[in-house]
Amino acid sequence: MPQTLAQKILQAHTDDVIERDGQIVQCRLSLVLANDITGPLAIKSFKGMGASHVFDKDRIALVMDHFTPQKDIASANQVMISRQFAREQGITHYYEGGDCGVEHTLLPERGLVGPGDVVIGADSHTCTYGGIGAFATGMGSTDIAAGMALGETWIKVPPTIRVNINGRMSRWLRGKDLMLLLIKTIGVDGAL
Repeated sequence: MPQTLAQKILQAHTDDVIERDGQIVQCRLSLVLANDITGPLAIKSFKGMGASHVFDKDRIALVMDHFTPQKDIASANQVMISRQFAREQGITHYYEGGDCGVEHTLLPERGLVGPGDVVIGADSHTCTYGGIGAFATGMGSTDIAAGMALGETWIKVPPTIRVNINGRMSRWLRGKDLMLLLIKTIGVDGAL
């Protein structure tokens, strides 16, 4: 059976046979991401579930990009919780201050996300890695905690919409223009 790109990527990360959209499969994760807003919630859940260590210190990324620099004591405490957890766990990819940047730009620049990867992140913009050929999705902090502990998660195989664009692009038209037109056409709800 021919597969979509999402199905092919997920198939490479699961022992289940992907047969259809809507199927739930257990996938091995390439990377688990949290930031200074969502990380402390995931860390609390991680400890609350009794986990003692992350599945792979090199495949967890904690990026302090929302509160850099910290504006008050509460935001400084958020970063402190993440920093302490990164030290306790020996997490390789902890970024804050001068070593930081926008998480969804920083991680591909550092070679941590690439084509064919499966990434979960406690951030709604995690799906932007699809633009570089990865399967990526945002999840809640509890799911991120489980991903940090186990290195795998359940994923529901998504449906795919095929779009054919015909004609010749004018000189000043670019891919972004086509995407904005597509969003206008199908709406922001994802063509429900």
